[in-house]
Parts: sequence; C-alpha cells; structure tokens
Amino acid sequence: MHLTLWATHEKQQHALACQQQLKQLGVITALQMIEKINPKHLRQHPELALVLDENGLNLAASGMKMQPDWIGQIARLKRASHKNELIARACQTEQQPVLIDATAGLGHDGLLLAWLGARVTLIERHPVLFALLQDAYQCAMQHSELTETMQRVQLVHDEASNYLTQLQQHNSIVDVVYLDPMFPKGGHKDQKKQALVKKEMQILHQLLPEHGTMDLGEYLLPLAQQLAGRVIVKRPRHAPTLSSAVPQHQWIGDACRFDGYFQPGLQ
Repeated sequence: MHLTLWATHEKQQHALACQQQLKQLGVITALQMIEKINPKHLRQHPELALVLDENGLNLAASGMKMQPDWIGQIARLKRASHKNELIARACQTEQQPVLIDATAGLGHDGLLLAWLGARVTLIERHPVLFALLQDAYQCAMQHSELTETMQRVQLVHDEASNYLTQLQQHNSIVDVVYLDPMFPKGGHKDQKKQALVKKEMQILHQLLPEHGTMDLGEYLLPLAQQLAGRVIVKRPRHAPTLSSAVPQHQWIGDACRFDGYFQPGLQ
C-alpha cells in the first residue's frame, strides 16, 4: 500500500520514525513536509493520506481527518461505570476479565473496557489502522490519567482469524471475546434514517472498501465461541445478528445493541 504522509516541520523526526514503522507494516509512504496542516490544506488534498501534526498521526480524506484520539476519550471514561455502560455489563468488566477485542478499529471500546479493569488484547489486521493505534497507545502512555490503563492493553497486528486459531491450537481460553465488525453501507434499515455517517466512518470506508479489505466478521463468531465462555457482538440496534446466530441474551441501547453468546463449559 502506498500513501502520502504529510507532516509539519517540527514533527520531522517523529515523521521519519512513523515512516519506518509504516514500512515495517508494509505501507510505503511518500513524506511531504509542510509549514502548517489546516482545513484548507486538507480540502486542497482530498486524496486518502496520513497526516502527522501536533495532535499525532491521523488518516485524512475528502477534506477531513480522523484518529483514535484516546486522550480525547478521557471525559467519557471518567463518566463510565460497570453499571451505566451496556458494553461493560455485557463484558462483565467488574470481574476484570481477560478479553480479546478481535476487531479493534479505533480501539475506543477496548480502551473503555481496559479503563474499567479488563485486560484487553486489541487485534487489528489493517496496517494503517494498526499504525494509528500504536500512535494513540504511545500518546496515552505519556498521559498521567491513562498510564495505568495502558498497562492492561496489548496491541497485536494480525488477522483475527489467525490469532484466534492459534490460541485454539494451544488450548488457550479467555474470559471474553468482543467483536465489533464494520457494517456495510446501506446494510440495514436504519441507514436511511441516519444523517451523514460520522467522518471517521466516511474515511474508514475509503480505507476499507466493502469489496476489498473490509472484514464483516462472519467467520469470527464460531472461532470466538471455541475460546471464550462469553462472546459479545456489537451491532446496530435493528441489524441482523452476526452469521444469523441466535444470541442467549441482548443488551439493547438507543443506537446499538450487544448480543451475548455463552459457552458454560468454558466459563
């Protein structure tokens, strides 16, 4: 994969390190130094690209940019509890589970689960998303309010199916496997009711085309069920279940729901 990497002059050393890191992940970047990266620059360069500025590494396209921004999640994290977050109740964070987030994406859900006490392994197969996660993790490690939480977070660059299969072959068992696969555009009846998709999803849909590298997760559920006593799948509220499987329990919110699949023999 080839992308332009835009960076401000004061970030040159960081940009060179990012460029080398991306190369190791199989992403070749053309480094372009610039005085300032602002909305005008993003509009003038609408193609998919990476952007490194004072806020860290971003993915940009169509005049917008996005990043995991784990530090920006701190306000939400401080409001979160085992009781007021559906995902926490579904994943039983009060029991401090060993948890695999097999479809990490931007890592926000995994970050929340780790904040609430889970030991979380974030798996991301796409090299660009993994690079964004690494940058977010490194920034969070340097933030006093997130350092402790980062001790419970591990990043893994791999195909989730490969990682889960290897664990199975080693007879490994974890408490929870969490799945939040991307949903295809126009894939459920709520889509017509929605306003424009969030900018993060607009950009991710350019990076992960439906007929390219987008992983809809159909094959992950049966693998996860062989490893964990509890598998939690996040879905849009009115979307069909993953792989047409019938969950044992559902936690339903306004916009999304969490489907639970339980294997008593593994608990």
